[in-house]
Amino acid sequence: MSFLDLENKTFLITGVANKKSVAYFSAKILQENGADLIFAVQNAEIKERVEKLFPEKKIYLLNVESETEIREFGELLTSDGVKLHGFLHSIAFANYSEGMKPFHETKLQDYLQASTISSFSLIALSNTIKNILDPNASVVTISISSTRATNYGYMGPIKASLDATVAFLAKSFASISSVRFNAVCAGPLKTSASAGIPGYIENYLYAEQLTMRRHALDTSEVANTVVFLLSPRSSGINASGVLVDAGMSANYFDEKVVAAYSKNS
Repeated sequence: MSFLDLENKTFLITGVANKKSVAYFSAKILQENGADLIFAVQNAEIKERVEKLFPEKKIYLLNVESETEIREFGELLTSDGVKLHGFLHSIAFANYSEGMKPFHETKLQDYLQASTISSFSLIALSNTIKNILDPNASVVTISISSTRATNYGYMGPIKASLDATVAFLAKSFASISSVRFNAVCAGPLKTSASAGIPGYIENYLYAEQLTMRRHALDTSEVANTVVFLLSPRSSGINASGVLVDAGMSANYFDEKVVAAYSKNS
């Protein structure tokens, strides 16, 4: 048995879209450590991609904006005899089609859609799979660091809602099992999803200078933390947000960054 003790354990993975995503790296590491994987994806196009990345793995189509599909997904997993030892929730969406606007101009429809997909889906999916989760299973979601970047717009409060959801799901499930819920709060990453956020590249480059090592956070580093939290070795961690940002949050007043700004101001 390896240290992580993942052999012959089954994990549900959401959010794999390409080789740059946290979900992809996490799934790859889980598989390399002997875990079995099943996937839930948004549409047929993504399913085709995931089939190429993880051949011969079971892949389910799931639209998390549909209460009916979420309920039927749980029923389907049950009928297929699935027993889960963990669940990675790596689902997020925000409509930036009109560009970035001041937060106070956020449209209700956009906010509700992003909240449903990015935050409430964790509640709904956890509920639909509760009867097939091992009593000691681990659920992990992907959140963000504490930067409160302006150009993240209304997704900042929605991710804060996700963080709170983690704690309250842990409390709620404690009455029926020992299932744990945690979030990995990642600093800026170079992913396809983040590239769609207006101004993100500038933030990414700035954040790299704030890391103590002057090297941006690697997606694999976030995935390593995800896999640890999904494993039995993290059994003492629950209802928590684990910050993974290469020290950035302790280095906002880095001397070199301050000096560069002062020189150019």
